[in-house]
Amino acid sequence: MKNLWSDTTVEQFADNPLQLRVYSSRLLGRQPDLVLHGGGNTSVKVIEKNLFGEDEEILYVKGSGWDLGDIETQGFAPVRLKTLQHMAGFDELSDSEMVRMQRAAMTDPYAPNPSVEAVLHAIIPCKYVDHTHADAVITITNTPGGEEKMRQIYGDRVLLVPYVMPGFILAKKIYEMTKEIDWSLYDGMVLLNHGVFTFDDDARRCYEKMIDIVTRAEHYLDKHAGQLSVAESHAAMDLLSLVKIRKQVSIKRGAAVYALTDNSEEAASFASLDNVDEIACRGPLTPDHIIRTKQKPLLIEHDTAADDSEVENYAAAYQAYFDRNASDSQLCLDPAPRWAVWKKSGLLAFGTSLKEANITADINRHTLKAIQLAEKLGGWQALPERDLFEMEYWELEQAKLSKSKARPEFQGKVALVTGAASGIGKACVEMLVAKGAAVAAIDINPVINGLFSRDEVVEIMCDVSDGDKLKQEVEVAVRYFGGLDLLVSNAGVFTANENIEDMDESTWTLSMDVNLTSHQRLMQYCIPYLRHGIDPAIVLIASKNVPAPGPGASAYSAAKAGLTQLARVAALELGRDNIRVNTVHPNAVFDTGVWTDEMLQGRAQSYGMSVEQYKANNVLRTAVTSKNVAAMVCAMAGQAFARTTGSQVPVDGGNDRVI
Repeated sequence: MKNLWSDTTVEQFADNPLQLRVYSSRLLGRQPDLVLHGGGNTSVKVIEKNLFGEDEEILYVKGSGWDLGDIETQGFAPVRLKTLQHMAGFDELSDSEMVRMQRAAMTDPYAPNPSVEAVLHAIIPCKYVDHTHADAVITITNTPGGEEKMRQIYGDRVLLVPYVMPGFILAKKIYEMTKEIDWSLYDGMVLLNHGVFTFDDDARRCYEKMIDIVTRAEHYLDKHAGQLSVAESHAAMDLLSLVKIRKQVSIKRGAAVYALTDNSEEAASFASLDNVDEIACRGPLTPDHIIRTKQKPLLIEHDTAADDSEVENYAAAYQAYFDRNASDSQLCLDPAPRWAVWKKSGLLAFGTSLKEANITADINRHTLKAIQLAEKLGGWQALPERDLFEMEYWELEQAKLSKSKARPEFQGKVALVTGAASGIGKACVEMLVAKGAAVAAIDINPVINGLFSRDEVVEIMCDVSDGDKLKQEVEVAVRYFGGLDLLVSNAGVFTANENIEDMDESTWTLSMDVNLTSHQRLMQYCIPYLRHGIDPAIVLIASKNVPAPGPGASAYSAAKAGLTQLARVAALELGRDNIRVNTVHPNAVFDTGVWTDEMLQGRAQSYGMSVEQYKANNVLRTAVTSKNVAAMVCAMAGQAFARTTGSQVPVDGGNDRVI
């Protein structure tokens, strides 16, 4: 474990304990082998003047919802130290009551809720306290004889605490254990199966004690477990099976989920172990992870046909687990898995948001390594089922169930948009993402690369008229997020105005290839995946030229008319699969790449109008923008059109020829 402390950096706030607390907390939080995604907590004790000018001891402890890796001063909750110390003397205290009392003891009502370990931090008589879930330490304690191994590594310099449920029970246990001890005799404290505490009156020494404790555990693992083997090869994950699994998990979750794949060498090696189905199901690395991962993963056979049985069986087993352990007052969480082991292939991580899925995937990477190292030390041995259940159904977690949170309309859904680099396509991508979707954005223009630069968008450069390439990129898009729910077929080209008798053959061919045939191919490639999508929908971008064509635009108009007819037939064919197909007819959308300032000026002059008058030359006398079209696309893809298919809707401000 690398020591990242820098005296040069610290010089600027050496006399500010809270700034030092922020600095060393970030050092811990930025090492994933110590802390993952909001885990761990730190604190500092200071003396401050209260409202009456009196000195008061305050514990600044990490607040709920903050991550140590990027915590700021406002991420620490200031709590009166004496109140917390008195609380430790209570015989009994529910965790919800503890949270209420901690909140009442805060000196800043706008600060976040204090960590549930605040009372524990308060009873440790040192200025700085650090708490992590160090992988190496927990791995060793999750083996037979783990406590004895800890004694071999640390001797008497580390206080060992048997596993106790976090919160008040843990604080009370340690309060009773340490009443008579001399804290100066210890460098730290290991909570078996849970994590590590270090403490000191100096921030640097406290941090370095943590680094030393973890480093010694890592050296022990290197010596007694060695390196992990890596599979020479692994099987691919079947794409249709993937989307089917994702749909079944979404149904059990009661919401659309992403399914992120990990077929790295490490993941594939773990998934290829002969006993993976047994060791993967013993429990998480630390009980804190169970909120993210549940007790067990879904197990997927390599040659699965991905029918309903695997997810159904998982859900039934989860319900039985709940029934074995629950009290009458507890509510069962959804029975959907949070991750899966796809035998011989790798891992899947599920989440209703990409953030959730990525956190689960990150935890999985650390867990599979810990499991394999622990197996070399005598066997992976997580906590008993009852302890894990109590953590998963902790009253503080149950309280969150009563707080319903509104989800963005397309949260968890996957969309594919063509012609995504500009105009209508770009506006569709941005609006779909704003409404919660993840999007595969496809365009022939190289500008697509780096255009959106966000996790929710995978940018793909592709010529939609290249059938083979398009098929490959559809597969890339589906695999990237685990499924496909929404298709916005928008790519198009406005060919040069040419009368029929004078038309160059290439004009007709280009329009048909891009404006019609590419859409047919795209639907053909996407339908097998949309069939297993969540409320699947297709929206095609046609044109006002379909109901109201103009002279000189036969190549464009005929292709768009063919596209509209294609959409009508698709609606008839795909209705049995509950895939909705609707068409938008935009007109005079001038904020697209088709229209230049010179073109607008020329067209306006030809009508004897100003540019602004020309833009609003419709019944409603209003300009039509790409965002207006995107809003209609999102409506058609969403609940507003949940019972509509085969429709054609103009977005044109009202065109007298169409009306």
